[in-house]
Amino acid sequence: MTDGRPREITEDQRQAAQLIWDYHHMGHELQPCDAAVALGCNDLGVSTYSANLYKAGLFPHLVFTGGNSSATRGVFPRGEAVHFHEHALALGVPANAMLLEPKAANTGQNIAYARDILAAAGARPRSVLLVTMPYMERRAFATCREQWPEVEVVCASDPLSLDAYLKVMGDEKTVISMMVGDLQRVIDYPAFGFAISQHVPEDVRAAYEFLVRDGFTSYLIA
Repeated sequence: MTDGRPREITEDQRQAAQLIWDYHHMGHELQPCDAAVALGCNDLGVSTYSANLYKAGLFPHLVFTGGNSSATRGVFPRGEAVHFHEHALALGVPANAMLLEPKAANTGQNIAYARDILAAAGARPRSVLLVTMPYMERRAFATCREQWPEVEVVCASDPLSLDAYLKVMGDEKTVISMMVGDLQRVIDYPAFGFAISQHVPEDVRAAYEFLVRDGFTSYLIA
């Protein structure tokens, strides 16, 4: 880290995490879309970045989606989308530009319920900007392409480096464990019909296996 604090992780672990971090980013160029969907999580920065993108004129409609999970219940007790919505209001996003979806319990539901709430409001977007945590771009993209194939998908996240994000979130081991868990889902979920299949380079697979062996397993699914 750059602030002089001792690392919780080794340099080899950080390098493996960097490979996975880079892979999770889709590298999409920001462009105007018909609507944006901000996926709930434990990172309020998703709401902040969504508000900034709205103010930049990139979309007219913004859906905040997400109930609670074990990772967010203590941080956002009234639900991810509720807290994100309130934060965006405080940042100046008008209420009539936002839709609230407070029930989704996983990424597939985030996408499906956001699609449904937009349709109920009379919006049938042809392009959607997905705003996520930095390491969730690829899983959100793969899920949306499976669940909502008729829309053009653009992914966006706060453009932070891995080290900067670890510093902001404050718990290196937890963040890296969540990154590892997201990669497992990218690899495994296509077999269940939850997401489209994506190529995973060999060095990324090796980094994943290394971090699993080193115990970054708390967000893996059985």
